[in-house]
Amino acid sequence: MKVGDSTLDRGALDEARALLNPPSRRDPMWPALAAATALALTSVIFAAVMVLAPPVETEHVAKNAPG
Repeated sequence: MKVGDSTLDRGALDEARALLNPPSRRDPMWPALAAATALALTSVIFAAVMVLAPPVETEHVAKNAPG
């Protein structure tokens, strides 16, 4: 028996195979890249601000108390 002698409709088979294997959809890369870039940039800015900030000076109340 030849392949062309089949009683199945060739067009319907092709349509069913196309429905069974949907094309794979790839997620876009730019949102993850933008988020990672923003996080890295804010981390570097925060570290620079912490290094360049003047030191915290505390004043003890007992040191200036009369007595």
